[in-house]
Amino acid sequence: MNPPSHDPPPGSRSIDDILATARDRLRRLEPTHAHATQRSGAILVDIRPAAQREATGHIPGGLVVERNVLEWRFDPRCPARLPIADRYDLPVIVFCQEGYTSSLAADALHDLGLHQATDIIGGFTAWTAAGLPRTTVPVSYR
Repeated sequence: MNPPSHDPPPGSRSIDDILATARDRLRRLEPTHAHATQRSGAILVDIRPAAQREATGHIPGGLVVERNVLEWRFDPRCPARLPIADRYDLPVIVFCQEGYTSSLAADALHDLGLHQATDIIGGFTAWTAAGLPRTTVPVSYR
């Protein structure tokens, strides 16, 4: 048996590199700009786990689609897509708690062809700090 290797394998990238590459593809939004864009018709998508949503609250009008099913729900080619996900120019703003996972998720939506997908800089935490609307009442789950 070989001793464990602590050297990264050839071709591997660190999560910091992966995140930077993802963010290079996005036009990320400050919370106030995301709010204005939502009010203009963009879809705000909450990918946080249920426990985080229950602990910290919700954004009114946000659509809950947990991260593990996001691509299936927004791929216009997929039979499991949401009814609203029927076009590639759909303006989607993804958010998580702090704005890290949402960058990776928005980048995955770009891979599907949704080139307007982006995320909120700082996530739900920054949204709350900016004094934007939030509620403790659960939003509709789809």
